[in-house]
Amino acid sequence: MSLELTFLGTGNAFAPTRYWSSFLVNDKYLFDAPPTLLPHLKKLGKDPGDIEVIFISHFHGDHFMGLPFLLLEYAELAPRTKDLTIIGPPGIAKRVESATNMAFANVFRKQSRGYDLTFVEVKDEKGGTAAGAEWVARKVPHVPDLESFGFRVKMDGKTLAYSGDSSLCDALVSLADGADVFVSECSCWNETCGPIHLTPNNILLLRTKISQHTKFILTHIGAGEAPPAIANTGILIADDLKTIVV
Repeated sequence: MSLELTFLGTGNAFAPTRYWSSFLVNDKYLFDAPPTLLPHLKKLGKDPGDIEVIFISHFHGDHFMGLPFLLLEYAELAPRTKDLTIIGPPGIAKRVESATNMAFANVFRKQSRGYDLTFVEVKDEKGGTAAGAEWVARKVPHVPDLESFGFRVKMDGKTLAYSGDSSLCDALVSLADGADVFVSECSCWNETCGPIHLTPNNILLLRTKISQHTKFILTHIGAGEAPPAIANTGILIADDLKTIVV
């Protein structure tokens, strides 16, 4: 089977022309949940109730603050029946419940939501299964005050790796090597990202260390145009509200 990666946004927190980064795989597996998540699902005609697993890489607002709106949708407008699993860093349940209670206090007050909501905390090299997918998390370096994770997920007969937000590290190689597709952040088109994000040179180095079988797709992008060296290697650049089939 193929994987359909629908990019609900492809920008970093400051991107002037792209929405915040998130993508949906086969309408069932969601990777990160920015504030624009719900309207973009609806704009593309995607049923929010089809999502069964959500992977949250870290607790920066552009990666998880869409969850209160999604949970409100399920609570008030479009009740769901499928169970939902949210997988993320330590404290995922407390963070999501706190953010949701601040935004929409009625969501968690409901005695019966109509589906089972399960939170799973990850740690480095921890794995599990959810909704037919086998996953493993790897801790990656991002900012000192937050734990950030990438994921490797086997689903529908193929394997996808996702960097989350990360600087260059060996964990990304083991995460992505041999996967069918590697969705990686690349937060600037020059070398000014600072020490907390991947640069084009970092991406080109990773490309030499990871199996040529693995297709690279870049997201979490800033302003400007990609350097020719990126396009010349066959690395793909995701666009908002577009689907790439692997």
